[in-house]
Amino acid sequence: MKRTTQDIIDEIFTLYASFGDADYIGEPVSQLEHMSQAAQLAESEGYSPEVILAAFFHDLGHLFAQREAVDQMGGFGVMDHEKLGADYLRKLGFPELVARLVESHVEAKRYLTYKNPDYFNRLSEASKQTLRYQGGVMSPEEASAFEADENHSLILKMREWDEKAKETQVPVPSLDKYKKMAKDLLD
Repeated sequence: MKRTTQDIIDEIFTLYASFGDADYIGEPVSQLEHMSQAAQLAESEGYSPEVILAAFFHDLGHLFAQREAVDQMGGFGVMDHEKLGADYLRKLGFPELVARLVESHVEAKRYLTYKNPDYFNRLSEASKQTLRYQGGVMSPEEASAFEADENHSLILKMREWDEKAKETQVPVPSLDKYKKMAKDLLD
């Protein structure tokens, strides 16, 4: 039986409804608060629905730990959460740009710690810990490949939003607008 767009929307947003209140790995916000803040930042800067949704979905892979056995990063979330989330979005039929931005936000952290060693000092303690599990600082060869990616500036922007999206007392907007954006992209 072929799944409808509404089935896909229901599936993905059920993850947020069921597990979005989970702790965001040592940060002062929940998973849902973090991801919605990232999306709000993208939206406030006038980005397209694809980019806004990528910001909203960027840590989706962490939610999988609430429903299935996945490899962990020593108490700091799901190992390879960026790839798990991106592959899941591809499987559901989201545009490649959405999946690529989700998949690359960890690469951006690795790149920025290579390009600007002081960046590491500005990371939260949780981000410093996860960097060890995520491959550490990029090598010069990895950094060159990252810079050659046509979306590398946008990937760095995604990382910027990821770092900023940890504020307390920011209301979570209605998820209906993200559902509509997802439906429009999938239709």
